[in-house]
Amino acid sequence: MQKPQVPLALEGYPFIAFCAFATLVLATLCWAVPAHYRPTLACLALVGLLLTGFVTYFFRDPARVLPEAQDAIVCPADGKVIVVTEVDDHRFLQARTQKISIFMNVFNVHVNRIPLTGTVERVTLSPGKFFSADQDRAVLHNEFCAMILTTPHQQRYAVVQIAGLIARRIVCRAEVGDRVLAGERFGMIRFGSRVDLYLPLTARIAVKVGDKVRAGETALGFLAPPPETNQEEPVA
Repeated sequence: MQKPQVPLALEGYPFIAFCAFATLVLATLCWAVPAHYRPTLACLALVGLLLTGFVTYFFRDPARVLPEAQDAIVCPADGKVIVVTEVDDHRFLQARTQKISIFMNVFNVHVNRIPLTGTVERVTLSPGKFFSADQDRAVLHNEFCAMILTTPHQQRYAVVQIAGLIARRIVCRAEVGDRVLAGERFGMIRFGSRVDLYLPLTARIAVKVGDKVRAGETALGFLAPPPETNQEEPVA
């Protein structure tokens, strides 16, 4: 049996390499400086080692087992559910929607995943401020990247990555016209953030405020295809 492996997000390699290199330099200098400087450099090298470990941990990208139900809404982010409500969404879908907000702290996996199979209709990156992502004003004022998608049954939904107090870099690899699959990785937000999900009113929500959820694994709810409209042919 193969040993389990914990992959890392590609965006993390430069950060990990920099921290590891700085730690190595500090450790090497301990042997090259006068003795009275060595305790200070040793402490700095230890801090660098701990920082390297934390950054490696932060950029982990573990494999996840998708929900079995085909109409399941796959969770886009690890974290805690902080909002479940209906809203009039005038910014993204221009419709009455169901909104789910997930707050990610610095200890959560930050790789984001596609909730429902579909086609990317629009991707909008908007600069802004960096309030704490668990505050209401973050939704209106923080930097965000909004992705609008359409399912094969022409049901539209939106995934919005919102930067936070520490998070200053949103990564979204999806492009307009891409065909994406539920559970597929599409980006991440560095160092603490939030993801808002706007769903059709027909979606059946299965989570509540306070629930801990996992990207690519937790079913936030279910979105069944709309009933087919059978139109009778006119009689000649």
